[in-house]
Amino acid sequence: MSQAKQIAEIILKGFRRHFGLFQAITANAKQRFELADWCAFQQDSSERISFYDQRVTEAIAHLATELPSQCLNEALWQQVKQHYMVFLAFHPQAELAETFYNSVFCQLFDRKYFHNQNIFVESTLSKQHLPAPIASVYDSYFPAQDGLKNTIRHIVSSFGFNTPFINLDRDIRLIVKSFMAQSSHGRHPIYQIRFDILKSVFYRNKAAYIVGRAVTPDGQQPFIIPVLHREGAGLYIDTLVTDAQQMTIIFGFSRAYFMVETQVPSALVHFLRELLPHKTLAELYASIGLHKQGKTEFYRELLQHLHKSTDQFVAAPGIRGMVMMVFTLPSFPYVFKVIRDKFAPSKEFGRDTVKARYFLVKKHDRVGRMADTLEYSYVALPKSRFSAELLLELQDAIGESLSLEDDLIIIKHLYIERRMIPLNLYLEQASTDEKAHIMDDYGKAIKEMIAANIFPGDMLLKNFGVTRHKRVVFYDYDEVQYMLDVNFRSFPKTDNYEDALFMEGTVCAAPGDVFPEQMATFVTPQVQIRDLLFSKHSELLDAAYWRQKQQNIRDGVVEDIFPYPDGMRFYHQYLAKQDELIE
Repeated sequence: MSQAKQIAEIILKGFRRHFGLFQAITANAKQRFELADWCAFQQDSSERISFYDQRVTEAIAHLATELPSQCLNEALWQQVKQHYMVFLAFHPQAELAETFYNSVFCQLFDRKYFHNQNIFVESTLSKQHLPAPIASVYDSYFPAQDGLKNTIRHIVSSFGFNTPFINLDRDIRLIVKSFMAQSSHGRHPIYQIRFDILKSVFYRNKAAYIVGRAVTPDGQQPFIIPVLHREGAGLYIDTLVTDAQQMTIIFGFSRAYFMVETQVPSALVHFLRELLPHKTLAELYASIGLHKQGKTEFYRELLQHLHKSTDQFVAAPGIRGMVMMVFTLPSFPYVFKVIRDKFAPSKEFGRDTVKARYFLVKKHDRVGRMADTLEYSYVALPKSRFSAELLLELQDAIGESLSLEDDLIIIKHLYIERRMIPLNLYLEQASTDEKAHIMDDYGKAIKEMIAANIFPGDMLLKNFGVTRHKRVVFYDYDEVQYMLDVNFRSFPKTDNYEDALFMEGTVCAAPGDVFPEQMATFVTPQVQIRDLLFSKHSELLDAAYWRQKQQNIRDGVVEDIFPYPDGMRFYHQYLAKQDELIE
């Protein structure tokens, strides 16, 4: 066997080990859901994040033991890539295996070797030549054969949940009722309807999601059916989601990755893209837990966008951060964040702490309130696309992380996030009603994060963004901590206002002490904005409220945080009106 072929086989073997272990821990999700073992589910989800890097390290170690050091020459590795491409011709995870190859190569070689002759800058995969057809990942059901309700029953039973449903007949009735009310497709006779249902269940947090579409002569209607588990009672269908915006939010960038088994990820992702056409391949790969593939697809999207556009990178709007330098390309809906060389004196931590906190968020349940980040090393961007003002500011703020090579700017370490409107800037332009809604959502965002064992630390409005769906999302992680690492205290009580002011300034605080009452003045100096917040969320000022959330976490309580409005749930739509309980 040639040396090039041997190297290719070692890398592919490393990928097979990675994907097998990834699938194994993902497969746990079904049993975790059936047993309502939410803490174990969270642990699996967190551990899975690190699997990829561990396997890349193992593959490199294997190469080091098998091959002499002189094997690190470009000509040999171009042969390695050719052998590897032959291995991937009919590989069901070809695009993932390409990314794994890139990761190994980029750990071994200098950045100047990172081009398409050596690595898969461009994928060998195309939508027209997927390893398996899109139809292989879903089953089709025909109500004309068994009737509408029996068809829905067959769909639900096909997933083989081992926990019984509390009242499946009722749930099916509510699905039909909701489908008829929400979709024009429901007005077709049953012999003109087909259901295409993904064979894989999407598990996340405390829910299992069935994903599919109804196909009629009018086109297709995507839908999501969330299944919940009420401990001690059984399973029930919580709602039917057909609204495109709500489906997008369920697959949004501010939520934990789904646990979903699939042997052909490309076919699954392309089916999802037919349902959610505004989602990019990068977003969809990340949403199903393949975040490294998401990074690969995003970088390709960035390169394509740079090729098609002409605008320049500029500093992101808003107040400059004390830890991160943030810039953006106006025509591209993302921001680029680089750790500053020097922090403001009030930031008593260093670069390694910032990296650790961003990774903490990556591994944690983001409950729809924390933006996902894509982390890159040694990113090359064309110098001509940077405004002169931005380049000067970058050289001053992040000079240690930046270098110039010919016509390129190289950034050693970079985070990329979805661009949002900073909350403080949004409020400057918002109407009274919009201010009331968004401050209520800001309060909900804080409550949902702390329920998930995340203390945001710096809760200034500038550290939160507003998405295009008018949801408040946190994006500044340099002071993030676990709730259980914080000591929530109250100021001594007094009826005298002057005494209260004096005590607030003189009470001794140890490291880790937090006084929630300070939110009344710390979050914003604007009285109107504060009043809008605390008229709905006054408990955020009470240290006892925060301590109770800590106790819930210690007791293993995983709170319900739904990725859709409460008003969409069947209980609120139908059952509460009939005094019928889920149980």
